[in-house]
Amino acid sequence: MNPQILVTEPEADYALVDSGAGEKLERLGDMLLARPDPQALWPKRVPGEWTKADGIFDVRERRWKFRAQVLRQWPISFADVKFLIRPSSFKHTGLFPEQRANWQWLSKKISRSGQKVSILNLFGYTGGATLAAAAAGAEVTHLDGSRAALNWARENAALSGMGDASIRWILDDARAFVKREIRRGRRYDGIILDPPAFGRGPKGEVWKIEDDFLHLLEECRQALSARPIFFLVNGYAAGYSAIAYANALAGFFEDGALEMGELTIAESGVNARLLPAGIFARVSWV
Repeated sequence: MNPQILVTEPEADYALVDSGAGEKLERLGDMLLARPDPQALWPKRVPGEWTKADGIFDVRERRWKFRAQVLRQWPISFADVKFLIRPSSFKHTGLFPEQRANWQWLSKKISRSGQKVSILNLFGYTGGATLAAAAAGAEVTHLDGSRAALNWARENAALSGMGDASIRWILDDARAFVKREIRRGRRYDGIILDPPAFGRGPKGEVWKIEDDFLHLLEECRQALSARPIFFLVNGYAAGYSAIAYANALAGFFEDGALEMGELTIAESGVNARLLPAGIFARVSWV
């Protein structure tokens, strides 16, 4: 099994303009934002473009600094849905463009299944995978431990014209919820995981990937239907390799087609460099 490199190219409302010296410069709609990225170990190519940034994340002060006239949030279109961009104190913007290839993949799997499918998205954050699955016709259960993130995802759904889509919005701890779903007899045809290295649930439940990941995989295996279509795991800041995630999935799912690799974003312009932006491992049965 050879690792794949999945690439997100620029779109009308999004582009990676430049990267280097531990930073990236992105265009989101009409706004140009500069923020840290430890993967960008190389020199910047177009230093003059950085002086045009509308917003810069100050690492020492852990906050964004904007030009006076810049809005603190604005909508963009990306991957056929809409996102509300809202730069946060964690340097995030609410959009994870490297995930586009995964969204396209799961949309195809849902369409090819030829059945009404039920999808569980754990650690769903601002809802990109949820919206992709719902747009493909799936019933989706979207879970996050943060009320602010959950509300943000619902805003993105409404912005995308999917406010009335078949989406359950759940504020809960991931493991506690999956255990209850198993006891209830509820099963899912596809499960998406994007676990952090460390996190807390809404009641202070502690998530540590080194302690909880394998237990959650086993619980999710039990929560899959008799005829599942896919299982997808993403990772970024946990420090693991895609091979580690693939080996973990192989230990639970022996009968599906296993893939793994890196998620990257291509700079705009000629001779575009690829910025590593995460890893994935996934199993499919359709």
